[in-house]
Amino acid sequence: MKRIGIVVAYDGTKYSGWQIQPNAVTIQGVLNETLSKLLGDTIEVMGASRTDAGVHAMGNVAVFDTNTRIPGEKISYALNQFLPEDIRIQLSEEVEPDFHPRYCDSEKTYQYRILNRRFPIPTERLYSYFYHYKLDVDLMREAVSYVIGRHDFASFCGSGAQVRSTVRTITAMDVWRDSDIITIEVSGTGFLYNMVRILAGTLIEIGNGQYPPERMRDILDARDREAAGPTAPAHGLTLIGIRYNF
Repeated sequence: MKRIGIVVAYDGTKYSGWQIQPNAVTIQGVLNETLSKLLGDTIEVMGASRTDAGVHAMGNVAVFDTNTRIPGEKISYALNQFLPEDIRIQLSEEVEPDFHPRYCDSEKTYQYRILNRRFPIPTERLYSYFYHYKLDVDLMREAVSYVIGRHDFASFCGSGAQVRSTVRTITAMDVWRDSDIITIEVSGTGFLYNMVRILAGTLIEIGNGQYPPERMRDILDARDREAAGPTAPAHGLTLIGIRYNF
């Protein structure tokens, strides 16, 4: 038995998130089914990030155990021949038997994209959140300075999350504009349920002048979900990649 690690990119538009669930098509479910047929055994994939319905990924990481004789680095080529075109393996290789992508020390990077212009662009509708009111990127960038570091992010945790602690560490965060696209990029060692999307929704409120940038500090101190902004729509979010601290 060997453990294979894979880097998975996907367009999450048609899927009910990563995690397998009854009566729904998920990324994990498609990978399990396709790998089981390819390798002739029951395969269960374990992923690093359980992205929500509609969220995309360029570099989610997963592992599975198998007795196949196919070399680890060749599995990606074989698997991509059978996967739907909105899921593609970027890398496959044999990893240490005890490597688990969710429980090893790592840093995840997400991007949230906002199309900020008068009218929507159809080709952007699945990969960015259209927002027509003018946003001030300088205000948004000032606001993110308050959340970098280790804080209690209870105000940015979606309801229903079951976690022992809401303390998390954001290692880097920035906001920039390129023409009509505003990108919020955030890296951290771990994220709460809907945390990035709530941060994005709060930054939008600050960017439109509804609140001053220092409001972000007050929201953190409140430790209350009601203090933060709305949860931004899922389709603007992409998991860019995961870096492991080996």
